[in-house]
Amino acid sequence: MKATSRLRYFIYLSILIVGCTTGKNALQKGDYDASVTKAVNRLQNSPQNKEAMQVLASAYQLSLAQHLRNIDEAKMSSDVLRWESILYDYQQINQLSNEINSSPSALTVVPYPQKFVTELNESKFKAAEVRYALGINLLNEGDKLSARKAYQNFEKAQYLYPNYKDTQQKMDQAYWAAVLKVVVQPVRVNSNYYELSNQYFQQQVSEWMGNYQRNKFVIFYSEQQANQQKIVPDQVMRLRFDDFVVGQTYVKERVEKLKKDSVKIGESRADGPIYGTVKATLSIFVKRITSSGLLDMTVIDWNSQKIIRQRKLTGTYLWEDQWASYKGDDRALSKQQLAFTNKREIMPPAPAAMFLALTKPIYNQLVDEISSFYNSY
Repeated sequence: MKATSRLRYFIYLSILIVGCTTGKNALQKGDYDASVTKAVNRLQNSPQNKEAMQVLASAYQLSLAQHLRNIDEAKMSSDVLRWESILYDYQQINQLSNEINSSPSALTVVPYPQKFVTELNESKFKAAEVRYALGINLLNEGDKLSARKAYQNFEKAQYLYPNYKDTQQKMDQAYWAAVLKVVVQPVRVNSNYYELSNQYFQQQVSEWMGNYQRNKFVIFYSEQQANQQKIVPDQVMRLRFDDFVVGQTYVKERVEKLKKDSVKIGESRADGPIYGTVKATLSIFVKRITSSGLLDMTVIDWNSQKIIRQRKLTGTYLWEDQWASYKGDDRALSKQQLAFTNKREIMPPAPAAMFLALTKPIYNQLVDEISSFYNSY
């Protein structure tokens, strides 16, 4: 690149950077708020920057006029939520005022930036008033979906104007009218022998449900909690092991005939070492014990007693052991094979432990299924 070309490039780049930092580009694009902010920031670092002063003078007047126009149009609108739009524009105007007041140099350009404190508070009050009224109307509908929408409106009213009337109490009322109460029955297994392992599985499920927070409008109760708190459920979830097999054993033996040539098998005084072939029979044993189960998850509507969700969840646990023995000359075996023959058959886990192991994949499927069903309920 020639020297003149490089010079032009750097001049162009410098102009572009200055235009960005002074807010000129934002002004040309009609983004007046951003233009004011950038110009003020530039003046804080470079108080005598003429371009930033010129940009600020134009951008502020344009921004103020735009927001006031938006406010006038919103006031004439039939939109029930128009006060939130009005509130936003007052907030933007006041924000610009705060930014200009933070820079002495900016105040020389805009000495008296307008601020609408009373109007802002009034618009907050009116916006909260509208949300509160919407919440009351929705709450009176008497169904859970309307109650949830009512809660959201009360929540917004509380945010807009804290402690407006009895908004907090109405939020609580709407929440309990909207929440879905699910009573989860104890996991049933038709065997006293596996009851202890089943209790551990039950504990895991109960802990997960107790910590569930993905959808605040769904609460899970155990039967004991429901009885103690006199909860009338919306739904009942039944969990039951329909079928399970623990300790299905399969043993397989594989026999290999081994031989190795040129192995020293003796020595004579006349001829020295004697080499020959050695043979052995290697028996490899594989024991597999399979345990599997099928959990039925059924969700029932309490009022109609109709099934609204049912899934069959399967889990399998495979335990395996291998060992070996040989007959013949051990020199026919490799080092690895010989080491394998020193391994002896070990005892498998107790049936209760295998039952617990097969419930682990079932537990993962169960929490995924519950999450899928209730997260967006």
